[in-house]
Amino acid sequence: MTDSNPQGDQPANATRHTVVVPNSINMVSLLGPGDEFLGIIEGAFDAEIHVRGNRITMRGEPGEVALAERLLDELVTIIRTGQGLTNETVERVHTMLRAETTERPADVLSLNILSNRGRSIRPKTLNQKRYVDSIDKHTITFGIGPAGTGKTYLAMAKAVQALQAKNVNRIILTRPAVEAGERLGFLPGTLSEKIDPYLRPLYDALHDMIDPETIPKLLAAGTIEVAPLAYMRGRSLNDSFIILDEAQNTSPEQMKMFLTRLGFGSKIVVTGDVTQTDLPSGVKSGLRVIEGILDNVDDIAFNRLTAHDVVRHKLVGKIVAAYDEFDARAELLQANRPGARS
Repeated sequence: MTDSNPQGDQPANATRHTVVVPNSINMVSLLGPGDEFLGIIEGAFDAEIHVRGNRITMRGEPGEVALAERLLDELVTIIRTGQGLTNETVERVHTMLRAETTERPADVLSLNILSNRGRSIRPKTLNQKRYVDSIDKHTITFGIGPAGTGKTYLAMAKAVQALQAKNVNRIILTRPAVEAGERLGFLPGTLSEKIDPYLRPLYDALHDMIDPETIPKLLAAGTIEVAPLAYMRGRSLNDSFIILDEAQNTSPEQMKMFLTRLGFGSKIVVTGDVTQTDLPSGVKSGLRVIEGILDNVDDIAFNRLTAHDVVRHKLVGKIVAAYDEFDARAELLQANRPGARS
């Protein structure tokens, strides 16, 4: 959908391309209300961009013009899938193109994992897409990264998808109740009242993915089980999709106990953030040591997500990145202290 016309009055390395948007694409859906998306595109590229009707002309350095053309092509492809564009979508497509990956941004952002009540759950970054693909391909998948990167949410969406497709018979969601040392018998109240504070985030995510009125029935039938990690001991879990959340708060012994619960026809996803460990002083995190133990074992995958994959408020990603930078500086200072081990 392009014609090329190098301009004699431009610098030697400059070029001009005109993209002709198909008539089937509404220009407002492509450029945004009040040209909002166009403004983002103009700010993202070192090129002049002019629009007349369904023709978008770009002038500038060839690499920038080519990249801007690719971005427009990706946005048109996304619109054709029936999705509406948002500022976030445009920015994410641009980020993926700058990363020079082999995957097409439109393929990443159009992958529909689950739909419920008119709302679709999709990966929003390249690392999220690779994480979701890894869950499909491997029996055990680790998703390691900071808060807000979607590692637990996407795992739960894949679990619900597997249950709906009858690939598994039940979903098991578990977290270590580390603040209580998992000595839940010493806490006041019923079992439900004791564990609810630790498992509430998992219930909240479930309500996004399954009609709320059906959740109590699924819980009562054991089709969905939400329980603290201590209640996994001594079990063999067959035909199940099992998610261990907040795995940085497991000890190495607890991690081994959990992974060896794997039964036939089951899949495990382990999620956590190794920078947010709440374990008592002197207790190693099972998540920190596990990759060195299982890195070369077939059918197990480790996926890392970063501040770039944070899909909450834009400021959350900046906060995570700032903390990462602060920690890196602190580690460097510690390593350079007189007397530090080499």
